[in-house]
Amino acid sequence: MLVVSQFTLLGDCRKGKRPGFTRAAKPETAIRLYKDFIEMCRNRNIRVEEGTFRAEMMVHIENDGPVTLILDSRKLF
Repeated sequence: MLVVSQFTLLGDCRKGKRPGFTRAAKPETAIRLYKDFIEMCRNRNIRVEEGTFRAEMMVHIENDGPVTLILDSRKLF
């Protein structure tokens, strides 16, 4: 599994055409969640490669899979 922190943003698309990220976790909380997730995967014998938290990275992948976006302006999250 490749875990890269920049790909795990919470984007709120309820206003306008661009996602807002103001409800995303603060860096102190986010890094703990990021590291906890990696540790949980490794504890289940899942091989994990990780990025550097909050760093600019160039990642080359071939992605062939679905992306899930929840776009429902009537739902309060």
